[in-house]
Amino acid sequence: MDQKLEVVVIPVSDAERAKEFYVRLGWRLDETPPTVVQLTPPGSGASVQFGPTLTAKGYLVVEDIEAAHDELAGAGAEATGIFHLGPEGPAPGPAPERRSYGSFVSFSDPDGNQWLVQEVTTRLPGRVDAAATTFASADDLARAMRRAEAAHGDHEKRTGVRDENWSDWYASYMVAEQAGTELPT
Repeated sequence: MDQKLEVVVIPVSDAERAKEFYVRLGWRLDETPPTVVQLTPPGSGASVQFGPTLTAKGYLVVEDIEAAHDELAGAGAEATGIFHLGPEGPAPGPAPERRSYGSFVSFSDPDGNQWLVQEVTTRLPGRVDAAATTFASADDLARAMRRAEAAHGDHEKRTGVRDENWSDWYASYMVAEQAGTELPT
């Protein structure tokens, strides 16, 4: 299973000063919850994150949190159980309805460096540059095509007409899905 480096969390003494510095470097300011600042270097698939309560760690993203957990455990990592963030804090099990960005597993390496593995199936707006759509592997592209195929089947059922421009529809769907923008219907 692909595990993509998503975010590196770095400690800073002044979040606003750090934000201004990285923005001056041309890094994109990503949309995040108000307690977190996340910036992405031009052309990068990974971001840097900081905030007043964050500690150093790395984030990996996967499309299937259960498979990732099983692979980590099978390779000897002492991974936590799958969890999600509930109203009272971490709660066992995947996020309700398997909401994208909602399910996690964590583990540490032998030196105590912490990693958080997060299930991401659909990107949020502002997290991906729509002009730079790429796929990290043939498996990524194949999975995106299968999701587009399923959505396109629903589209044809709604319209009641075979779509002769299916390839254009697939391409629009896949780019919008990756960029976190509104999906075609």
